[in-house]
Amino acid sequence: MPALSLDELYDSLRPITVPRSSPYASYTNWGLSYTCTPLAVFIPENEEQCRLIIELARREKKVIRAVGVGHSPSDLGCTNDFMIRTDKLNRVLEVNVNRNFVVAQAGITLHDLHPILAKHGLAMINVGSISDQTLGGIVTTATHGSGMNFGVISTNVLALTLLLADGSRVSCSRTERPDLFTASICGLGSTGIIMEITLEVEKAFRLREVQESLPWSEVVDNLDALARSEEHVRLWWYPAADVLRVSQSSRTAEPANPVANWFWDSTFNHHFVQFALFLGIFFPFINVWITRFSAWRSSSRTVNIDESHRIFNLDCGYPQFTTEWAIPYEETQDCLRELRQWLLQEFKDPDGLRPHFPIEIRWSAPDDIWLSPSNGHTTTWIGIIQYKPYKLNVPYRKLFSRFEAILIRHRGRPHWAKSHGLQPEQLRQLYPKFDDFVSLLRTIDPNGMFRNEYVQRHIFGAPLESRLFKKRRIAQA
Repeated sequence: MPALSLDELYDSLRPITVPRSSPYASYTNWGLSYTCTPLAVFIPENEEQCRLIIELARREKKVIRAVGVGHSPSDLGCTNDFMIRTDKLNRVLEVNVNRNFVVAQAGITLHDLHPILAKHGLAMINVGSISDQTLGGIVTTATHGSGMNFGVISTNVLALTLLLADGSRVSCSRTERPDLFTASICGLGSTGIIMEITLEVEKAFRLREVQESLPWSEVVDNLDALARSEEHVRLWWYPAADVLRVSQSSRTAEPANPVANWFWDSTFNHHFVQFALFLGIFFPFINVWITRFSAWRSSSRTVNIDESHRIFNLDCGYPQFTTEWAIPYEETQDCLRELRQWLLQEFKDPDGLRPHFPIEIRWSAPDDIWLSPSNGHTTTWIGIIQYKPYKLNVPYRKLFSRFEAILIRHRGRPHWAKSHGLQPEQLRQLYPKFDDFVSLLRTIDPNGMFRNEYVQRHIFGAPLESRLFKKRRIAQA
């Protein structure tokens, strides 16, 4: 790169700098829970422009945070310094049908990637509950789908191309700079700017999904057989109804025969439930009633056959507060029973908490990714939500605190994309390679160019307020 003066750097970046008057000059996550207004926001279109941003940050001693669509329900995407929006770094660079891989820029969303893969007769091996996120976002947080024999999506990454803090372009994989690779595929955006991702895929496939509602005891008493019954199993627990909706899916050659999901596909129901949740802010007993009603209304057995990503994905409904934790598989039954005992006590108490629904339960295979919540063991993921009807805040902090205390007792690790309160001393006990991760960051980024407030707080223990970027600072029970 030719030597540029500081003024020349700013001039070169002006075409991709978001005006302060633009709504893109601030960042708010999808859940409407965190927001920030960075010092500058850039929307680069190529690698050279990203290098210029790195050079500017180096000279101005600023932090860079690359963000996608903002689906993380935490402040992982927030910064007060420089922000890169990856909207235009969204191309597919190569599709290899013979060897089953795709090379794509990190800013492509899964929604955009699915049809491109389908055009070539390919599909992602596993997908989470939504496809709104960017590929870079799911990789750097080790986002997961469900399936006892399927790892987090980061395990399907074959190689990465990054820009490091010194502006150098490096490639890494299992065989080339393996430490950088296994750190970066759950690196929280702190190892560098991910430019390209080589992702293993498979031939396009359909899934046959059977859904049915079963009593709590029938599911939990037979959990191991149920979790292993099909390739992809997930559960939605309606605590106030004491039932679980069971989803069992496997690959099939049967022709597509999609069925509608009454709960979210019905316009009437969508608005009816949202209004009931709104009333539940003021009359909490309504949350119990709407949970039971929804569990009853969606209790019929259904068989759905469709393209894979359409079965994997579901409608999240409304903006929400959420927390999700990963526990060792062998802890699952005891943890679920303790959660149920706690919630039954809440329901018996006239002043007890009245949570929304459902609690989602999924699984993933063990891996060796340094900061993956599935590192070293088969994992059960348990997540709880509180919807925000009409985008209004709802009480959630006391509920989440009690939920998280139980998960921590069962060796829980937090989902990195979601809010949590763990500090380095706690994380070090949960992740055998935690200190290796910190050491690598100090080596490749000694001045902390890619350490935003989230990384500084949770990885380096900086005394930063966890609610620094909260969208509305109001007291919430």
